[in-house]
Formats: sequence, structure tokens, C-alpha cells
Amino acid sequence: MPSLDADAALWSEPLGDKPLVVLLHGYGSDERDLFSLRDHLPSAFTYAAVRAPLAPPFPMSGHSWYPIDGLQSRDPAGVTAGAEALLEWLAPLGERRVGLVGFSQGAAVSLQAMRLAPERFDFVVNLSGYAAGGSAPGDETLKTARVPVFWGRGSADEVIPPEAIDHTTQWLPDHSELVGRVYPGLGHAVSAQEIEDLSRFLEKQA
Repeated sequence: MPSLDADAALWSEPLGDKPLVVLLHGYGSDERDLFSLRDHLPSAFTYAAVRAPLAPPFPMSGHSWYPIDGLQSRDPAGVTAGAEALLEWLAPLGERRVGLVGFSQGAAVSLQAMRLAPERFDFVVNLSGYAAGGSAPGDETLKTARVPVFWGRGSADEVIPPEAIDHTTQWLPDHSELVGRVYPGLGHAVSAQEIEDLSRFLEKQA
């Protein structure tokens, strides 16, 4: 797994004393995608949008956190590798409050990073994503740490397989302080209502 490109990250402001929120885009997108949400979110945080380290197969443009073609479609090892790359990028930033906001692939990687290093994250936001299968080193810790997690998804989302949704529905309540909402008629996307709910969730974490 290549390292994240530090020069590609977009920052809302220089890193200071504010808590940090890292934005992780979905498959075939880039760091500019979720960065556009920053003006709709609380100013109590510094926002950094990172670029996933892989390139999807031609003709798909953009970047990806792990392959989703062929037999590796939902391979937890790929999700873990993406999460490890994120943790590597975070390491030089030192000890500070950190939250993750991910969409789709970025959400899966965000949850997996929490599972690898529960002590590193104050909260995680899962937008149209899922929890990877298998076990991770921090799973037992998460049962008592109760990291706050917001999970939003559309009722008409046909991108994330039903079995992944079912697994996440079973897994998250036992491994987080879960706040969840299903948006009627929404596909694999983020709605204005969901952004409002996200903003309220972040305000409570500030």
C-alpha cells in the first residue's frame, strides 16, 4: 500500500490547537470532494481532506482506498491496509484530538482505523459506508471505550451490499456509542439533511 501524499492534503487552516477532523473521500473521487463540506460544519475544528493512495482501474478516474474489483471486492485486508496508511499519515501530527469523517470507502477505512487504534480517535462518522468483516486488534477495547459514531445512509443505496449493511447493523451498536439515521429515498450520496445532522453531531463532539 503506498503512503498518503502529504502534499495533496487540503487544510481549512494551519494546524493549531483546535481538534482535527480528517475527511476521507469515496471510490473514484479525491480530496476536493468532502472538503467542500467544511463551510457547512462547525468552526471549532480544523479540517483536513486527504487523498486515497490507489488509482482505480481504467477508465475510472480519481483515487481509491482499496480495490473493489474481482475477488477483492470487500476484502477486509484491503480496508485494513487503507486504514494503516491513514494512521501512518496521522503519526507525525502528534498527540491531539482527532475525528474521522468518511464517505463510502472512506467511511469503511475510518471505521477500520478506529478498530486498529481506538485510543487515537475521539469520534468517527460513517456516511454510506460499512464495517469490514473479520476481527481487528481494538475490537475488544471498543466494547468499553464506546467511541461516538454517526452512521448515515440512504434507504435507496444500492452500492453497499445488503450483507455489509446487515453486518454493520449488528457490529456497530456493540462497539461504539452509535447515532444512526436512514434517509428515505436517498441513494449512494449525502443529502442536505444528512449534512445538517452531521453538523449537529460534530457540535456535540467539539
